[in-house]
Amino acid sequence: MTTFTPKTSAEILDIVRWAVSEETPLEVLGHGSKRGIGRPLQTEDVLDLSGLAGVTLYEPEELVLSARAGTPIAELEQLVARHNQQFAFEPMDYGPLLGIEAGHGTIGGALASNLSGPRRIKAGAARDHVLGIHAVSGRGEAFKSGGRVVKNVTGYDLSKGLAGSWGTLAVVTDVTFKVLPTAETERTLVITGLDDAHAAAAMAEAMSSTCEVSGAAHLPEGVVGRFLDRALSGGARTVLRIEGFGPSVEYRFNRLAALVKPHGPVDSLESGESRKLWREIRDCRPFADGTQAPVWRVSIAPTQGYRMVDAFRRAAGANAFYDWQGGLVWLRMEADPEADILRKLIAHFGGGHATLVRATASLRETIPVFHPQPPALAALSLRLKEQFDPRNILNPERMAAG
Repeated sequence: MTTFTPKTSAEILDIVRWAVSEETPLEVLGHGSKRGIGRPLQTEDVLDLSGLAGVTLYEPEELVLSARAGTPIAELEQLVARHNQQFAFEPMDYGPLLGIEAGHGTIGGALASNLSGPRRIKAGAARDHVLGIHAVSGRGEAFKSGGRVVKNVTGYDLSKGLAGSWGTLAVVTDVTFKVLPTAETERTLVITGLDDAHAAAAMAEAMSSTCEVSGAAHLPEGVVGRFLDRALSGGARTVLRIEGFGPSVEYRFNRLAALVKPHGPVDSLESGESRKLWREIRDCRPFADGTQAPVWRVSIAPTQGYRMVDAFRRAAGANAFYDWQGGLVWLRMEADPEADILRKLIAHFGGGHATLVRATASLRETIPVFHPQPPALAALSLRLKEQFDPRNILNPERMAAG
């Protein structure tokens, strides 16, 4: 096995051209924080981008940051925080869930996996904040898309097209993201004791209000004790986040409290504890238990998530909690991921998709890790792969067999 550790975009271009000429597949990675997601790769050579790091442009007044693909997100978050700015899409850190130390995710990996966090219900995901990229396709051709300004028109937006492709179409070498001001403060409203159905109703009411909720999650009794060092033990919690300027947060929090009070007892978490809680929700900390027990990430309509979980539990044992107003369901299994049952239920309850984000290598070889695509979409994905990487050089079969 050969591990290539390029330091420049030109070196990456040379390596990919060599791989194309030799028809030698490459595993493409940064620091490997998400290496355990997807089908196990059968490649002998690794293209390690961890040495391709550093900020190439940061203009706080223009809300723009550019960095090389192997730059850790944690370092960039520290940089922009000094200017009271943030990545508004709140990128998740998969490391702890997969048994890796926190803080190793890279900015290139954020785009490749289209990362997001609890604020997705308001701010979107990585693809909604990327402004431009430089990349090398599986043909061994360098290209760029987008630019370094917030308003940019350059034809097809390949920057967004590569989001969520998991390194199977191109090697991103440089990426430019929009950054936004950090909220002055935040508070989290906490409702105690709701079951999943009543929590879904309370979250729906909060999200349809004018209170500008930026986070809505439900932590059932089976997982709530694993948050905030067990400070939330003793019953399910439904949590709703308000962010902004101090007086505005106070006003909107009080309005929201009056609105949801009929659902159950109301309490609050102040700024520091609130931020800690939402980081733990973002990173699926309750299931970051050092095991390889299967964990699913299910995206489904918020009104159907708890119904799907209830039906799933009638057929298989699972622990669960909800983000995105109930539209994102995290499920932890004990052994068998029960993929067929889960995906049939998702279809029954209106559609969605389930990704097996943690499992042993043997399970990931036999079960479709990413949700099977409808025939028309699968055909489109195949055509994209043929255009960008016709010889199947980059992360071959990571997303689907064959």
